[in-house]
Amino acid sequence: MEITIISAEGLKNKSLGPFANRLRPFITITTYPPPPPCNNGTDKSCHVYATRIDDAGGLNPTWGDKFHVPVDTAFFANRYSCLYLQLYTKRLILGPAQLGWCQIPVTDIGFPPDGSVRHLSYRVRARDGSRGFGVVNVAVKLTGFQPAITRPGLLDSDSRDTCQTVIGIPVTLFSNSMSICK
Repeated sequence: MEITIISAEGLKNKSLGPFANRLRPFITITTYPPPPPCNNGTDKSCHVYATRIDDAGGLNPTWGDKFHVPVDTAFFANRYSCLYLQLYTKRLILGPAQLGWCQIPVTDIGFPPDGSVRHLSYRVRARDGSRGFGVVNVAVKLTGFQPAITRPGLLDSDSRDTCQTVIGIPVTLFSNSMSICK
């Protein structure tokens, strides 16, 4: 998956100390849940991606940084999967300070046609999850990704006689004499 961090708008410079006279924002990107090799902590393939620091943008920074984030079919199969973006400002003393965060759920990414770009905007959340200040704009593109079918054979011509999901008809309304595929 290719993700482009385009910009942020309407950020607020909270009082971050006596040396916080300007924002120097950057964003980090991780996937949740992390890919399986990252879960055990022994593989170095678990990445946190970071944009460059925008020294000139202030409250409305722009980046345009592109990242190729490796995701597999398990990422799309889990409805709780998301891209996790954290917004920081670089301070001269004491290191970075978090300005907020946002999540891009896998359901928002969906399965757009290969090579098409989906532009998304998300409100920045405060550290405690309450409404923060600002909006982050991103573009997501799936490249070379073929979505896996959760039950193999559903679309094969030889499997027309197998049971398929029917939307809108509750299964409990069928009588017991009919065979119901489970």
